[in-house]
Amino acid sequence: MIDITNRNLKKTDVIFGECGHKDSGKLPILETIIKKEADEIIDEIIESGLKGRGGAGFPTGLKWKFCSMNPVSEKYVVCNADEGEPGTFKDRDILLKVPEKVFAGMAICGHVIGAKEGYLYLRGEYLFMVPKLNAILTWFNAKIKDLGYDFAISIRRGSGAYVCGEETALIESMEGKRGESRNKPPYPVAEGFRNKPTVINNVETFVDVAMIQKYGVECFKKLGTQDSRGSKVFSISGDTLKPGVYELEMGMKLSDFVDEFGDGDTKAVQVGGASGFCVPRKHFAETIIGFEGIPTGGSMMLFNSSRSMYNVLLNYLEFFADESCGQCTPCRVGCQQLVKGIEAVKSGKKDADYLNVLLKLTDAMKTTSKCGLGQSVANPCSSIIGNFVEEMIY
Repeated sequence: MIDITNRNLKKTDVIFGECGHKDSGKLPILETIIKKEADEIIDEIIESGLKGRGGAGFPTGLKWKFCSMNPVSEKYVVCNADEGEPGTFKDRDILLKVPEKVFAGMAICGHVIGAKEGYLYLRGEYLFMVPKLNAILTWFNAKIKDLGYDFAISIRRGSGAYVCGEETALIESMEGKRGESRNKPPYPVAEGFRNKPTVINNVETFVDVAMIQKYGVECFKKLGTQDSRGSKVFSISGDTLKPGVYELEMGMKLSDFVDEFGDGDTKAVQVGGASGFCVPRKHFAETIIGFEGIPTGGSMMLFNSSRSMYNVLLNYLEFFADESCGQCTPCRVGCQQLVKGIEAVKSGKKDADYLNVLLKLTDAMKTTSKCGLGQSVANPCSSIIGNFVEEMIY
């Protein structure tokens, strides 16, 4: 594991570092793992403090523990590689460069919960990756079989819908149904794919599990903070001189991030994609990128003074309106009304006070929408309107 200090940021190489899987023709991590008890592995993951890297941040070890405790014999492992959040492209990079690490993490999960089948739910637009990934999976599944481990991974292509990044909508899509979220509870660890206990984790989360087993819990805990252990892979875009994918230590200050990746005139950073929070320049120094501050699935979009934050918000809201599955009224109608509302304020058809009405609407959507799409619309609305209200009016 490489740790290089760069200004106040620590660039790490946990995710993309050499793992020794395919080059050696062996699976050294799995050769050790299959000899360990499931409870021992779960305890190590819990001790590491690893939280889901998809953005929600649920403790990975607890999710696996809940599923492993379920007495049902038929269980499944699903890797969420839908990656539909605007500004996020880091999972694509991981799957192109170190897919064996992802598959190793899935196999470890299968061993822990007692599953025989694993699925990589791959974003529909990533069709070009399928031949290479299938070739690697042919090799990987054969090696697992040689180890005497009854587990195999296959690919399920996504439906091209943003909502399918939500785990229950993803399951519906895998079952050949329309991508719509389910009511919860029950949660997937109790009733998931084919109504059987299912663990669903993000691409990066599975890699972290494999690396914790390779390097050890204490090594992983040396990175990040008490509340945000380990490293994180970021997709960096917008007004930056260094666009691309970078792996950095968790818990950094946003001001340090902007010093490294900004163009010298950064006025705002959208942390977490369209569904995340927009942080203005005045709050850079006090904002922590992590679970004790503003968590992110990986998307970091930088905007300089040439950008209209009204246009940014309008773009996000039009995206949400288009991507809403239409299942629940708060999201279906709410997203459309938000678009019409900010356009009316900008054009002068509504006065500035109408923005407060729109914010009340987002609060209602946050508490009544069925899934994360409608619930998260409040994030960009409240943070952009709250910090750049003058750009919504003039």
